Amino acid sequence: MTILVTGATGNIGRRVVDELLGLGAEDIRALTKNPSRAALPEQVTAVTGFLGEPDTLPAAFDGVQRMYLAPYPPTLAATLELARRAGVQYVVALSGGAHWQAHADAVAAAGLPHTQLGPGEFCENFAMWAPQIGTGTVRDLAPDAIEAPVSMADIARVAAHLLATPRDEHLGRMYELTGPEAITRAEIARQIGVGLGIDVQMQRCTRAEAEEVLRPVMGDEVGWYLDLLGQTDPQQANHDVHRLTGTPAMSMAEWARRNADLFG
Repeated sequence: MTILVTGATGNIGRRVVDELLGLGAEDIRALTKNPSRAALPEQVTAVTGFLGEPDTLPAAFDGVQRMYLAPYPPTLAATLELARRAGVQYVVALSGGAHWQAHADAVAAAGLPHTQLGPGEFCENFAMWAPQIGTGTVRDLAPDAIEAPVSMADIARVAAHLLATPRDEHLGRMYELTGPEAITRAEIARQIGVGLGIDVQMQRCTRAEAEEVLRPVMGDEVGWYLDLLGQTDPQQANHDVHRLTGTPAMSMAEWARRNADLFG
């Protein structure tokens, strides 16, 4: 049984590879643009290819039964059609709602047995606050906005469990993965401080001030991010990570403790 991981050197795909190995998967194929530089475990078969270049995919798909599909909208239709022709039997796709809804709809309409993962904000996004965390004060546009951030590690764990042991109950489902609790952005900053062993508070700021402090970290994406923040409804937490993997999702404090290097 061959499992293909696309985006295998990306932030989530690489973690999916490691999680599959931890679950005992033995025939893992990893799609990467440069296998010689991918530094994948020796048990993994690296194959040359890129979702953005569909002509590179048929050979990678040959003999694959299950696949983790990283999000790459520009060539999604071609990728799904090639997977269908290759006889891929099950796809776990990182998709989502909101601005990813068209992506999710395309996966659902492709005629492939699938499960989709639709996380909200990643815990990793809050590394954008790193330059401010050390000062003890984070300036933010929406301190009272409620979110339930989920870590990339937990998303990868869910994807790997689904791929390792597919079940009919998961087919056609969209799992909106979250962290263990819904909290304000001010509480997110405080919990990061708890994980790092420092006191962190939050100050409300204007849109212009938020752009000023985040642009050096986020570049041109800061405008898109702040626009989205203003449109997002309060997020509800669920326990799908725990239910699907047997282990709870990380809290923000635990995530920060494990990733202290991101905050210098």
